[in-house]
Amino acid sequence: MERKLIFKLVAVLVFVVSCKEQQVKEVPVLRDEPQNKRLVSDIEAELKEAGYLTINYVDDKTKDTVIMQQYFIAFLKSGPNRDQSPAESDSLQQLHLAHLGRMYELGYADISGPFGDDGEIRGITIYNVPTLKMADSLANLDPMVQAGRLEIEIHPWWAAKGFGLR
Repeated sequence: MERKLIFKLVAVLVFVVSCKEQQVKEVPVLRDEPQNKRLVSDIEAELKEAGYLTINYVDDKTKDTVIMQQYFIAFLKSGPNRDQSPAESDSLQQLHLAHLGRMYELGYADISGPFGDDGEIRGITIYNVPTLKMADSLANLDPMVQAGRLEIEIHPWWAAKGFGLR
C-alpha cells in the first residue's frame, strides 16, 4: 500500500513540475465563437500569430471561406511495460484520465478516447497546439506514457476550424 502511495505522489509531482517547466504561448480557443461572427482574415491572423499553420478554401455550396488548421493526432499505443499489478494499473488509469482532462481544460486537446478493440493502438488524442514539439511534449507528460504502459506516435492532421463531430 505504501509503495502505491509513493508511486502516486511521485507521478503527480513529476506531472506538476513538468507542467510548470513548459513555456507555452496562449492557445487561441475559438470553439465558443462561431466563425461567421468574426472575419475569416481576423481568425486566420490570430492563428498565424500564435504559430499555427492554416490554409483556407471556399466551399462550393455555401460560398463560405473555410479555415483548415493543422492539429496533431497522437496515437496511444501499447507500451513495453504492461505488467503492472491491477492496483498499479488502476492508479495509472486515474492519473491518465486526469492528465487528459487537464489537457482539455487548458485548451491543448480537443478530443480523446480509446478504441473499442484490444489492438496495439489503444486510443487517440487530438492536440490543438501550434507545433509537433509541443504536442509531443504534452503527450509525453501522460503518466501512462511515463510508466511505459503506453507509447505515443504523433502525426500532423488537418481539419476545418470550428467544425464539430456529427
